Amino acid sequence: MIYARFNFSFKATLMRIAHPSRCFFTSSISFARTQLNVSLKPLPSVSSSSMADPSNFSTVSAEDEAKYGFTREEMYSSNLAGTVNPYDRHLFLRHRSYTDWASRVEEDSLPKLFSSTLKSRKNDIPVKTLLTVIEGEQSDGDVLIFPEMIKYKGLTEGDVDGFVEDVLVNGKPWASGVQEMFTGSYVFVCAHGNRDKRCGVCGPILIEKLNEEIALRGLKDQVFVNACSHIGGHKYAGNLIIFSPDSKGKITGHWYGYVTPEDVPELLDEHIANGKIIERLWRGQMGVSTESGDGTGEQKLPNGTEVKKNEKPEESTVQKTRENVGGCCQGANGSSCCMTASSVVSETKKTEETTEAHGKKGLCGWVGSWEQRDVLTAAAVVGAVATVAVAYSYYRRSG
Repeated sequence: MIYARFNFSFKATLMRIAHPSRCFFTSSISFARTQLNVSLKPLPSVSSSSMADPSNFSTVSAEDEAKYGFTREEMYSSNLAGTVNPYDRHLFLRHRSYTDWASRVEEDSLPKLFSSTLKSRKNDIPVKTLLTVIEGEQSDGDVLIFPEMIKYKGLTEGDVDGFVEDVLVNGKPWASGVQEMFTGSYVFVCAHGNRDKRCGVCGPILIEKLNEEIALRGLKDQVFVNACSHIGGHKYAGNLIIFSPDSKGKITGHWYGYVTPEDVPELLDEHIANGKIIERLWRGQMGVSTESGDGTGEQKLPNGTEVKKNEKPEESTVQKTRENVGGCCQGANGSSCCMTASSVVSETKKTEETTEAHGKKGLCGWVGSWEQRDVLTAAAVVGAVATVAVAYSYYRRSG
């Protein structure tokens, strides 16, 4: 086991050297010097997450580690910024152990009913809402709502319609449940190995590393880690989402990809402690559609730098739409993983019209400029001819 970890560390170091643009890291700093700007007093009933199952590590062969782990060839091969579609609210439903999830956990009992209800009511829900399943076991049915930081316990299949009507459609407390507020920073790591082996290899290792570093900093009652189901972008594994208060106390949800165990201290010391975004790993954030207002998928980092989606996304929007129709649990009401076909057509038509209009404008401007130059040139030629004629006439008379 010791040899395996040393071997992994050595491989990770070689990978960093092979990608110098990704290799700058801030030095580790004492967390005592970087106190959180917001006092974090978590609700006692919220679990501080589960440690990764050690069996997940012992069963990872050297071959699988090279093919699916942090040293795989595709690491750092894609631009991450802009790979998260706009959405405004994130629901996390606790459901069983992540090691027991089927490939399509959204098709399992409660998650399936919750997902289908969100889809059927998407036109009634005022904000774009994303649903993700997280590990539950003793707390199955609990629902965490971000950015509101609200928790409801013990949702059952018979409660779903009333919950969606009260909380998501009408924006009121759930009539059949007790609303609880919670605080702290939350990290959700995709460890859905039955959906994609890359997440199954990388996720548990990141969970273990996060919990180790959190314990070293004495933050077990302030920062909470949970395994979550597929959030899109398998090839970006390790994938995780961090919900934490920024410098103004506002809860933001930032998505990160290509995260390795070596990145964990920086995420804790810079992002969670200081609200500083780690740009080289940043995929996007919750709430962008509200801030930009145009839903174009363009996003801006907190420092104001604008980024756009990859020119070659992992899969087309039409493919994502088909997946959503087939039971995708990752979004409702225009959520981050799915767009309607009509939206695709509308955006395409809008783009074509804009391009056409710009083309005509550019053509007219070019023609106008050409005509003006032509007139001036002609005038100059006529003037030169007239001057020569006058000079020649004078020469003849003087002779």
